[in-house]
Amino acid sequence: MGSSAAGVGAGFAVFLVFYLLGGMGGGDVKLMAGFGAVLGLERLLEAALWTAGLGGLFALGVLGFEWLRRRLGPPRGSGRVEAIPYAPAIALGAWLSLAPKG
Repeated sequence: MGSSAAGVGAGFAVFLVFYLLGGMGGGDVKLMAGFGAVLGLERLLEAALWTAGLGGLFALGVLGFEWLRRRLGPPRGSGRVEAIPYAPAIALGAWLSLAPKG
């Protein structure tokens, strides 16, 4: 139970910083805190690293898609991506931290 409580606190605190800086939504903070309760502190740190890497890859994919769409398609709006959902990266990062190693 202690590891679960520490995971909630760590997941909430680390992602709260990004929320306060405007780079993440409140739902993402709560989702990571919830995964912290399930994973515990040790696995949460691994999940956070997976999440950061996957989030970067997802962001590159969205930006690449938008660049390609602007080059090939008719002009629409500003072409600027306002937000990229982070919950898929969080869920996949938590899942990968639970995958057997070795």
